[in-house]
Amino acid sequence: MSMPQRTTKPHILLITADELRKDALSCYGNEAVQTKHLDRLASRSIQFDAAYTVSPWCLPARCALLTGRYPHNSGAYSNFRKCELNAGIPNLFQTLRGAGYKTSVHGKCHFTPVPYGETRADLTLPYEEFREYYLSLGIDHLDLQDDKQVSVWFYDDYAKELEREGYLAAYRSRVWDRDLQKVFPFPGPADWHPDSWVGRKTAEMLESHDPDEPLFCWASFSGPHYPFDPPEAYFDRVDMTKDKPRTRLEGEFDDERRIHHRSYHGDGRGIADGSGPAAGYAQKNYSEDYWFRLRKSYYANVALIDDEIGRIVDAAVRRFGDNLLVVFTADHGEMLGNHDIWGKGDCGYEDVLNIPMLVQYPGEREHLRTDAKVMLTDILATCAKAAGAEPVETDGRDFKASIAEGGYRYVYAEGEGFFSVSDGRMKYVHIEKDGRTHYELFDLEKDPDEFHDVSDDPDYAPALAELRKAEASLYMKALLA
Repeated sequence: MSMPQRTTKPHILLITADELRKDALSCYGNEAVQTKHLDRLASRSIQFDAAYTVSPWCLPARCALLTGRYPHNSGAYSNFRKCELNAGIPNLFQTLRGAGYKTSVHGKCHFTPVPYGETRADLTLPYEEFREYYLSLGIDHLDLQDDKQVSVWFYDDYAKELEREGYLAAYRSRVWDRDLQKVFPFPGPADWHPDSWVGRKTAEMLESHDPDEPLFCWASFSGPHYPFDPPEAYFDRVDMTKDKPRTRLEGEFDDERRIHHRSYHGDGRGIADGSGPAAGYAQKNYSEDYWFRLRKSYYANVALIDDEIGRIVDAAVRRFGDNLLVVFTADHGEMLGNHDIWGKGDCGYEDVLNIPMLVQYPGEREHLRTDAKVMLTDILATCAKAAGAEPVETDGRDFKASIAEGGYRYVYAEGEGFFSVSDGRMKYVHIEKDGRTHYELFDLEKDPDEFHDVSDDPDYAPALAELRKAEASLYMKALLA
């Protein structure tokens, strides 16, 4: 393809979807919905089967991506406490700016906790201080759509435009409607769905950018994170006769020592005192019809995002040709009714931790599928190396280096009161919440659905000891740094 490529530095396109399961994509085996644009990207990329997030929560995962550091090393370990990303820690924006790049973000940031307690059902509140904070991290151009729910709670850039078009009030009403239980069709034209808006804004940036100036462009979709709200037309893209059955086991949480016992059997909120309709906790009383509608809506949103990714990648290729590094991934996954859970918080299951990852290097179009274990923290190192940027201290490494070395021995995930570590065969999950200690051990080879906790089985004592040692070692390194 002939076009101006005067800069020798590759343009970098990062695409993320929020709460996206790996197996929601047809390139990873889903038959209920076809994701032809991501399939096409996968066909000319490195496709990772063992890519892992480092947190089951949005903020810690996103800050880990941005800094290349585990949550305990960045300080951003919670969605809820005041532990926003420290501007003094080198991040992806600053690193690439220092290498001569313009930086742009289109969509969700969530690098600081949202003030959930201030939200009101009758009013959308100002959000300028959040926008200014995000810009201070090194973003040159920002089109802010900071989560579907945030966009009805607070006036981000998308909310302002949606209100001018006359759809914000209806969207706010549906998000707040408890009877809908987070599942409803988007109350406006498909072009004004949050994920369509992100796709449009990203494409506009790519189409107008001077190819002579290296660009880092992040398309950050807030879907298919709940609410599960696709435009009506996208339901026709889903064939639920080809959906896999939900992964569940009757009596799975009968043992009161299981992490989700109280949430499954209780009527409060949280793993310590039971749960009502709360994200990330087991739901005993949801009907099969509800789970069907939730899953269908989720897949329909995935189809919409796939269309927008097609638009974005096509725009980037037209503008920059092969001088382009493309990384596609998710911050974490979604339970989607497996183990009778939706959401992700406090979930150490593969559904949430094992994420999609596609990486297309400049000028390379061969498909390589690998089971080398990599993590979200590898993205900064990969982008910095491609950009020729000054080295930055991180917990990650370039993806190609990971493949060459056979991947990591262990993959970790953490958050407020949560830790997990896996070597690919065994997984250890440790949770400290509300004065209670929970831990579970799973044999992923014999029990890939993670139904049976074997932490009390003496045959697994050596494996349990090894993974607990890995947990202690990770934090000891931080103390000695």
